Amino acid sequence: MIPAKGYAAQSPTTDPAPWNFERRDVGPHDVQIEILFCGVCHSDLHQIRNEWFPGIFPMVPGHEIVGRITKVGEHVKKFKVAELAGVGCMVDSCQVCVNCKDGLEQYCLEGNTQTYNNLGRDGAPTYGGYSNTIVVREEFVVHVSEKLDLAAVAPLLCAGITTYSPLRYWKVGAGHKLAVVGLGGLGHMGVKFGVAFGADVTVLSTSPSKEADAKALGAHHFVVTKDEAQLEAVKGSFDFILDTVAADHDIPLYLSLLKTSGTHILVGAPPKPMEIPAFALIPGRKSVSGSTIGGIAETQEMLDFCAEHNIVSDIELIDIKDIAAAYERMVKGDVRYRFVIDLATL
Repeated sequence: MIPAKGYAAQSPTTDPAPWNFERRDVGPHDVQIEILFCGVCHSDLHQIRNEWFPGIFPMVPGHEIVGRITKVGEHVKKFKVAELAGVGCMVDSCQVCVNCKDGLEQYCLEGNTQTYNNLGRDGAPTYGGYSNTIVVREEFVVHVSEKLDLAAVAPLLCAGITTYSPLRYWKVGAGHKLAVVGLGGLGHMGVKFGVAFGADVTVLSTSPSKEADAKALGAHHFVVTKDEAQLEAVKGSFDFILDTVAADHDIPLYLSLLKTSGTHILVGAPPKPMEIPAFALIPGRKSVSGSTIGGIAETQEMLDFCAEHNIVSDIELIDIKDIAAAYERMVKGDVRYRFVIDLATL
């Protein structure tokens, strides 16, 4: 076993704190990575607090991991020691079901193995990126370009691919009007990708103060959703709405903004069930859909696209000892737009 150190929450009522643990030895098909940076996702807090389902404790969060390879197994073909690499939200899947064979490991019919707060196929708990090292089978490791700011790449492994994947699936691009609901960690990446793909992008927000930020990110338009006149002006105008909000909100309101045959894509995960009247959908042949992360091949495609177009997340780098304060600020929306932990501070 490999000695490791990190920050773990010991229960749903405690914040992550220093904790020593062990990683498995590097197997023939494994890659060991020295973690340099790890993004802080809102789902880290959701899972620590048992807001989605009962967690496995102690819990080492973190699924936006970038670092440098320190060891590879004897049968590893795609990676070499000293290369930069990344690990996202999953570290294994069955690899044999129809979805896995189609490159959709995120929708593995047996369930993929999450990077943390999950049991691996060996029955052992998985521990995430708030730590100094990780061992992952090579099929779930991605290459990271040396050209980009490594700390700002980390959130691409969750916030990036969570917005890239649905926009690619629905072929959003030139000639489409895309609205992005919310301008946080996910939303700001949705804006960047939507603009890069050639769509006409509008940010829908409850906060007028975010207009300047939205325009700086490349958004073409900004609508304050609390302003009835502004909402009325964009009714029936969008081909797609990318909804990144994780809090409860009024979905039928946004459905009224879609064109005929428009699609509302959920990537945020509100805690309560949604109420959607049938007649918010039927008269306009409108759809509500959902999307999670992408598969490994698509995640690599996204990282390559970002390297080619110089796209990274807007981040605030923090010391790991400040994680509790970062959580408090994240809940208040007081971050532009993703906290990233510098693991040199561990």
